[in-house]
Amino acid sequence: MGTQQKAPVGRPRGFDAEEALERAMRLFWERGYEGAGLTDLTKAMGITRTSMYAAFGNKEALFRKALERYTEGPASYVARALGEPTARQAATAFLDGCVRVTTRPDCPAGCLGVQGSLAAGDAGRNAREALTAWRNDGVDQLRDRFRRAVDEGDLPPDTDPGLVARYLMTVSNGIAVQAASGATREDLQQVADMALRNWPPA
Repeated sequence: MGTQQKAPVGRPRGFDAEEALERAMRLFWERGYEGAGLTDLTKAMGITRTSMYAAFGNKEALFRKALERYTEGPASYVARALGEPTARQAATAFLDGCVRVTTRPDCPAGCLGVQGSLAAGDAGRNAREALTAWRNDGVDQLRDRFRRAVDEGDLPPDTDPGLVARYLMTVSNGIAVQAASGATREDLQQVADMALRNWPPA
């Protein structure tokens, strides 16, 4: 009778990967891609570089995972806004969600999608490109929602869905920059409200 071989058991990581990723996301959110050095990241995550590489890959791969976590967590207001029954409600929920997330007292001010891209050197090029694609995807999702609103008669037939989407994203990005500069939630909510005062677009 032959001996039964056991499958090799991997050594446990010894840390909570989800918690480590949450901490990395917050550091990228606060400092941007280039501003978050490997030493700062591993210290914030409570792990060694070797553990970080084994669990998440290099810094760029970690950043992409952090951006996914941000999209599914703090930025999940975008998906919820797109599900609102009217275009105006979708636009309102989108900007209101932006104001809330960028001014949360328990999180870094601003938006990871904006802060993360304020990097200047070649080392941050891939991260900037990932964030550009992320923001463009947001514009595309808004455009598709407003195109549907035109088809359903919820927006005037001569409305340019792409322009409306770009307008909202531009206001949203401006809100994020202002939040990072210390603007209050109340002030930014007034900006969001003003941006929608003449809805629907003429």
